[in-house]
Order: sequence, then structure tokens, then C-alpha cells
Amino acid sequence: METKNQRLLALDILRGLTIILMIVVNDPGSWSEVYAPFLHAEWNGLTPTDYVFPTFLFIVGVSIVLSLSKQLEAGKTRSQIAKKVLWRALKIYLVGIFLWLWPSFNFEGIRWVGVLPRIALVFLACGLIFLYTTKKTQWYLGIGILLGYWIMMAYVPVPGIGFPDLSVPEKNWAHYLDSFLIPGRLWKYTWDPEGFLSTLPAIVSGLIGMWAGYVLMKKEELKTRLNQLFFIGFILLFLGDAMQWVFPFNKNLWSSSFTLFMGGIGMLSLAAFSYYFDVRQSRFKFEFAHVFGVNSIFAYSMSSILTVIFYSSKWFGFALNQEFMSLWENIGLPLKLGSLVYALLYVLIIWLPTYYLFKKKIYLKL
Repeated sequence: METKNQRLLALDILRGLTIILMIVVNDPGSWSEVYAPFLHAEWNGLTPTDYVFPTFLFIVGVSIVLSLSKQLEAGKTRSQIAKKVLWRALKIYLVGIFLWLWPSFNFEGIRWVGVLPRIALVFLACGLIFLYTTKKTQWYLGIGILLGYWIMMAYVPVPGIGFPDLSVPEKNWAHYLDSFLIPGRLWKYTWDPEGFLSTLPAIVSGLIGMWAGYVLMKKEELKTRLNQLFFIGFILLFLGDAMQWVFPFNKNLWSSSFTLFMGGIGMLSLAAFSYYFDVRQSRFKFEFAHVFGVNSIFAYSMSSILTVIFYSSKWFGFALNQEFMSLWENIGLPLKLGSLVYALLYVLIIWLPTYYLFKKKIYLKL
């Protein structure tokens, strides 16, 4: 496994699968006909859909270590790299704002936070933490954030509300702070799953990815490194599962238990993929996912931009997804299956231009 001079195949494929699932989840044929596993948990709880975002942030953390370490070894100074980190984070954030405004560009209903804005903030924070702190400090910082967030969210009284109630979206510190700190529109109008306070434990998801990156950068044999990833992943799963009894799994709040558990999922997934592709050296390289993995932001952006064609009546006078679902219903097949099939077809549509870039060896980076 080359970690210094080449891209990690296992990491790219894991990133690609994450983007594929993200598109499937975000773009069903009909939101009223979706299988339960492809919906987020409404509040407390966990579904496979909730795995997507934290896994992507975990991969962001891994990539930071592999990429920035290479730049430091090439002789770049920390200040030079920090400027690039800041500029890239700003570009990712601005793309997120653009995708929210597309295609109507209604600035009155703008949402200043979201998926790409959170990715930008996590990338910025983790990049600077990598450059200016030690590994030991990063461990202490991650543990401190998760413990402090748990205590604050579960036990510290909220002004005007009183003792927090983690079973109600509006009775916690995340809601309280977001309601007057975030300008513009909130996703749920009274609270936002990508709000400011919950971004702190999301940064820890990136830090966990960085810890995995450090393991991959070690000089031990590959099997030894993968054993370490498996072990750390198991510990994180165990701690997350234990902590959910005092701070429930909650993707909307990015609860500490959710952060630990999903960090374990990310660690085990990376170890398993690395074992399959690098230890066993499988001939099957899963190119379909690899295509998405090397141009992930492009694929995600295209999936948002093309909704104006495939989910709107603006272009053809009718919405393609609605026509597809009507035809599917007339055939007499299950509507939820039709909704999933349309989402998979949409993935294929996004794959086509992304595959073209892949074949031309064009990797678009912000």
C-alpha cells in the first residue's frame, strides 16, 4: 500500500460508495415512497442512511493526514499549507451555498449551513489542527470535545427551557444557540442538523479519520497496521454503543455516542477495504465506485445541479421522476421499489460524466 506517493485505492472506493449512497438517499423517485433504511432517523436512533455523512467526514480526516504529510515532506511550510487549507475550505463552502441557491437564486431563503458547509468547516478545523498540534493534543482535544458536548447537551440547563430533554428537538443547547446564531433559513425552521454547536463533534469525526491516517502512515507491515485499525474500530464501536445509554444516537445533534460509533464504522470499513484490495490484492477493483471516489465533490455537485432536469417540470413541462413513478404504478409494481430504481438510474446518470473525467484522468479538486 503506497501512502506517500499514490492514492489509496481502498480509500477512494470507500469514498465512492459513500457518494453513491448519498445520491441514492437524496434523490429517490418519490419522497413519499422510500424504504425505511433510506431515510434518516427522525430524531433519536440510527438507520443506514445516517452512516453516510460521518463516514465521509472520517474519510476527510484520513485524506488530510495523507495529503498534508506529503506536502510537508515536499518542503512546504506550515503557513503555506494553512493558506491552501483555508482557500480550499472557502471554495467548498461557496459551492455549498451555490448548490443551495440553484436554480432560483432566492437569497431571501438562503441557508448558510448544510452538508458542504459542514464539510468545509471540518476540513478547515482538522487541517489546522493537523498542522499546529501534536498527535497527543489531538487525542485530548477529541476526547475533551465529546465529553464536554455530552455534559453540556445532557445536563446543563438551557436558558428559557430548563433542563435539557434529548427526546425533543427544541429542548437542547444546539437548538437554543442555532436559533439566534445562524442567519437565514434553518433546515427544520426551528433547528438545523448542520448547526454550529453540533459541528464540534463532527470535527471529532474528522479527527478519528486523522487517527486512522496516522496508522496508515506507520512503517509497520500492512497487516500490522490493519490489525490496529480493526482494534481501534472495535473499541470505538463498543464505546459508542455504551454511551448511547446516557447520550442517545442522534445524527441531527451529532451526539457523542453517534460520533464514536460511526468512527468505529469508518475505521472498520477502511480496514476491511484495505485488506480486500491491498492484502488480498483482488483483481476486482470496483471501478464503478472508484469513479465516484476520485471526483467526489464533482459527482455530489452534479447530483444537485441536474435535479432541475430530472426532478422539475421546468424543462419538459412535466417532472421526469413523477412520470416515471406514474408509469411504474400503472405497471403494478411496488412504488417504493420504483422510487429506489429511479434513484439508482439517477446514480448512473451522474456516473456518466464522472466516468468521462475518470477515463481522461481528470481529477477536479476545489
